[in-house]
Amino acid sequence: MKKNIFYIVVIALSALTSCNKSFLDTENVTQASEQNFYKTPSDAFQALVGIYAGLKVANTNGFPMYSEILSDNAFGGGGYGDGKGLQLMDQFDPRVSLADQDMYSGAWADYYKAIYRANMLLKNIGRVDWTGSEDKSKLYIAETRFIRAYCYFDLIRLFGNIPLLTAPSNDNIPQANPDSVYSIIAQDLKYAIENIPAVSYAQQSKSTYGRVTKWAAEALMARVYLYYAGYYGKTDLVGMVTKAQALSYTEDIITNGGFGLVSDFSTLWPAASLDRYEGEDNKETVFSIKYTYTGDWSGNSDGNSWMVLFGIRYGANAQITPYAQGWGGATVNPKLWNAYSIADSVRQKATIISIAGEGLPKGGTVSDIQKDQREYTGYCWKKYTPMSDAAGKSLAEKLGSPSFMIGQYQDYVSIRYADVLLMAAELGAANAQSYLDAVRRRAMGTAFVTIPANKTNILTERQLEFAGEGIRYWDLLRQGIDVAASTIAESAALLTARVPATRTIAADKITTTKGLSQIPNTQITLSSGTLKQNAGW
Repeated sequence: MKKNIFYIVVIALSALTSCNKSFLDTENVTQASEQNFYKTPSDAFQALVGIYAGLKVANTNGFPMYSEILSDNAFGGGGYGDGKGLQLMDQFDPRVSLADQDMYSGAWADYYKAIYRANMLLKNIGRVDWTGSEDKSKLYIAETRFIRAYCYFDLIRLFGNIPLLTAPSNDNIPQANPDSVYSIIAQDLKYAIENIPAVSYAQQSKSTYGRVTKWAAEALMARVYLYYAGYYGKTDLVGMVTKAQALSYTEDIITNGGFGLVSDFSTLWPAASLDRYEGEDNKETVFSIKYTYTGDWSGNSDGNSWMVLFGIRYGANAQITPYAQGWGGATVNPKLWNAYSIADSVRQKATIISIAGEGLPKGGTVSDIQKDQREYTGYCWKKYTPMSDAAGKSLAEKLGSPSFMIGQYQDYVSIRYADVLLMAAELGAANAQSYLDAVRRRAMGTAFVTIPANKTNILTERQLEFAGEGIRYWDLLRQGIDVAASTIAESAALLTARVPATRTIAADKITTTKGLSQIPNTQITLSSGTLKQNAGW
């Protein structure tokens, strides 16, 4: 059952002015107007909730899943009868499917809707009359700017060349220089860091779980610094954040945030621990995007839809409890399963479902799973997978969702404390060795043996610790395009609809595209050519 009180409902506050259709697709979905809204503290809070909802909907489009498919952790997967959009994504090749040239259109539109909401609040919050109430304008602005930075960071990593809007607008504008986007990201996060109170984890209340904290802003700033410096080959973040400053942010979280590692890695994930689950908003959660099962088919999508894509795809005769039906996307690369040592089996088995290793299916045969599966490897994701009860009924539906497809209620933990420790170690912390050791000791228990806290070992540890969480691809890219390309490229023997198949991912496709994804062609058309497609697409 969901515990968070600050539950993000979809409220119609995304565009408070009328607008024409443009490539940003910020349609007017509200009865309110800019003139009659933003008057009271309640208006301001409703607008803020709408911004959180915008982030949730944008993430639902599948950024964590895309990030795994783009990496060496997973293949495209999906159903044999589906389009080949996931394969196009995985192979960095538009020729794979001419019918799927609009792969990211929903994500593009929803991220810009969230940004539009943020810009509307930032433009209008000065009109709110706080008389008789505590003036929370700086706090709301800080939370809003964090979310805008978060959205822009996802967009620019995925597409590289994007329009930058810092005020509500429906104009077609050309793509900005990436440094301009990163400058806004850094400014937004600095504002959040400086204007959100430093409330430790122990001091937080359930009513604030899911809201942005100073610690989340500091952690995201460190993540942005590491990616920007690595991908673009720079020593600072657009002249605004140095390596030493990025390190100081992580050290502040470690010293003052009150977070910690849960004792058993497997208890971080419902499907890996069942009744031993540590629960949402545990002491390792620095920032999460909240979901619940209470959505409907009328546009109120409150569930984590990309989890369904991660789930096992199977036929009518199969029984896979405690797991539930999914669409078989992002099939796990066997190389990842084999990358875990025997001493690291707890983390391996909490991260990945081994069809053979877990004796699946429990009813029917393996052929019932392989029948309609594209790029079957025998391995699926466990951290984020739909679940069922002992009778095979979807837990989402059992709790009241009209469908498992829209009711997956597991939060996406975007930033964990383990990530903060490993970022601090990579940034050169004096305690780098103890930070790396803490993460590895938790994973291996009595089999733990220390290894040097150098960059190679830290990055290897990050793959094993965060597999399935949407981090690996960006860790590869920030080591350089050539490193990413050579790591991801391979020719693998798989099964598609029970028939042997070979999946080839060519390094030159990754280098040609610079690791960037295809800008949706519908957005280029809507912009009347103002948007330019990325190289290689």
